[in-house]
Formats: sequence, C-alpha cells, structure tokens
Amino acid sequence: MAKATTKTKAGRVATKSAAHSASKAAPAKQPAAASARLSKAEEGKALLRHMLAIRVLDERMLKLQRAGRVGFAGSATGLEASIIGSAWALRPKDWLWSGLREGGAAVMRGMPLADYIAQMYCNSNDTAKGRQMCNHFQHKGTNYPSWSSVIGTQIVHGVGAAYAAKSRGLDEVHAIYGGDGSTSSSGFHSGLNFAGVWRVPCYFVVIDNGWAISVCSRNQTAAKSYADKAAAYGMPGFEVDGNDVDAVVAAARRSHELARKHQPSLLVLTSYRMMGHSSSDDPTKYRDEKEVAAWRRRDPIDLFEKRLVAAKAIDKKHRAKVQLELEALVDEEIHRQEQAPKMALKTLVEDVYAEVPRHLRKQYNAFIEVAERLGHATPGDGAFPL
Repeated sequence: MAKATTKTKAGRVATKSAAHSASKAAPAKQPAAASARLSKAEEGKALLRHMLAIRVLDERMLKLQRAGRVGFAGSATGLEASIIGSAWALRPKDWLWSGLREGGAAVMRGMPLADYIAQMYCNSNDTAKGRQMCNHFQHKGTNYPSWSSVIGTQIVHGVGAAYAAKSRGLDEVHAIYGGDGSTSSSGFHSGLNFAGVWRVPCYFVVIDNGWAISVCSRNQTAAKSYADKAAAYGMPGFEVDGNDVDAVVAAARRSHELARKHQPSLLVLTSYRMMGHSSSDDPTKYRDEKEVAAWRRRDPIDLFEKRLVAAKAIDKKHRAKVQLELEALVDEEIHRQEQAPKMALKTLVEDVYAEVPRHLRKQYNAFIEVAERLGHATPGDGAFPL
C-alpha cells in the first residue's frame, strides 16, 4: 500500500496510508502510570495486552448486541493503538474525558471489568443506575467522567475541569478526546480557544478514524491536517501514525509533559475505524471495501505483535495465549452480569432530591401500577407510601 510521510512538529515521521488520504480527499491491572517503571519488553507486553483487551471486548459486545442481549455497542476495532497509546502517559491522578470509543483506556487505568460489562447491560450493578444508554461508561476511581452522545460536549467540560485544577494548584493533567467529527462541533473550537487563552493543563486527542459516521474526513475540513487547527488557538499541533503504538506513546508523553507546564497541545492520531460507527450502522452503504482492506493490512495489533516478536520480547504463541486468557475473563464476567437483577424502577426518581418528594412519589406510584399490570415490574419496585 502506498504511503506518504510528513514530519510532525516533534520531529517524528508520521505515516498516512493512501487509503486514508483518499478518505480525507480487563484485562491487566497494571496502571498506565506505572509504565515509566517497566522495561521496554515489559511495556510492550502490557501495551499488547491492553490492545487485545479492547479487541476481545469489542468482539464480545457486538455479538451480545446482535443477539439482543445488550442494546448498543460502539466498536474501537482498528483504533486500539491510538486509544491505549494516548492514555499510557496518564498518571492515576490525571483525568480522561472520553468520547464514544475510549472505554478500553478506562479499563487499562483500573475501571473494573465488572463495571464495564454491567454498564453494557444497564443492570443493578450499573454505576450509572441505567440512566445512560449502554457503552456510555464512567468510573470515579480513575477520574473517567461519564460522556454524552452529543458530539464534542466533553471537550468544554474537560477544559473547565483543567482550569479548576490550575486554579486550585493541583498537579493534574486532563486528556480530552474526540473523533475527527468532533472538530466540526462548537465545543471543539470553544474548548481549544479557552484552553489556549487560559493555558490549562490539558492535551487534546483527536482520533481521525476516517469517517464521522458516514461523513469522510475530507468533507470535515479543508486543512491538510487537523493538527493545523492548533495554531489558531496558540498551541502546538502534532499528527502521528495512530496505528503505531510506540509513536503514539512517545507523542502522548510529550503532550503530557507540555500540559504539566500549562501548555495545551493538539495530538491528532491518524487511524481507521474498521467496523461501523456503532452497532446501528452499516458502513458498506458509504465506504469502499477496498479502503477497508487496505487498512486491514495495517492492523495495529498485528503490526505491534510483529515488532515484539522481531525484538524477541514475545514468541509467536504469546498473542494467542493472552487472547484466550482475556476471553475467559470477559466471558466469566458476562455470565456474572447476565445473572444480576435489573435496575430497580424506583431509581427513576431517586437522587433528584435528598428525599423523594410527595409529587414524585405520586407520579411513580401511578407509573408502577401500569408497570405491574404489564408485567414489567420486579421485586423491590413497589409503590411509595403516601
């Protein structure tokens, strides 16, 4: 496949495939913050495991959705190096502001697999209490706020939180994510503008996966690179091959270092979404299979595995062994979460007030009467005393 190379501002060679140019024309409990203490071989094994964890979760969740056991799944297949590599530089006290596909980074940073899968089922173990549609994760323990399906809103939220951290004198870095489609949102421009003016401790990660649902990258901007947009907001911009996890890690560490000095930056990772935008999408309606096949030959996990084997960090059987371990862990947790009861219907009116007021109790009681009649209620969903 033909490739074109350009120098990033960091001096790193960024590689773009011709296919992407055309589209523009659980896992292990090792926290990312410990990466600095790992040997090169150990770091490589950990990165590979986390990337494989995303692939395994994707495959399982999509099958569950197709079987009608969960309602929605947003695949990150093909983007594993971008997601894991860009979050690898974060310390436990740092924050990750997510878009649709960064749930695997939260698992890498310590979100329990149980929390991830419970949220997919929206069952009684779901920490969002079923108030978010599935695939909309959050985890307080790893500073991973809940995200919204509204494109780009997390960007301004992340900048505001970074400004608060700076005002309070906290040593925090906020990594703020979005796809190429988010660059067309008002949140992107407002967020980068204020980050540049206020010089907050954050870096922005745009994962350019070729398509914003059915809108190709070339129809999102006339700029040669999304990284060019950084100059308008007084910050450096870097474009990196998002399928090269080593290049992504190096770039993320640079952006993290800049953020600690209150210099925001824009990190653009050029990659490709191999599956549909979500389980509701049919990408064959808007993109050429030849383009997909070209990117399939640049699968980030395959590329990294070959690099580790060549360096004798792993043998040729290592990937299959790790994948089997991950599949067993994920399958065990799926079975556990499928046995969990549904979220109690009473949670619909809890947490709005310190105590559920009379008018909400009356509304809920009228609702539960209908739910019981239709057979939708479960034990514990009974009426409030009035």
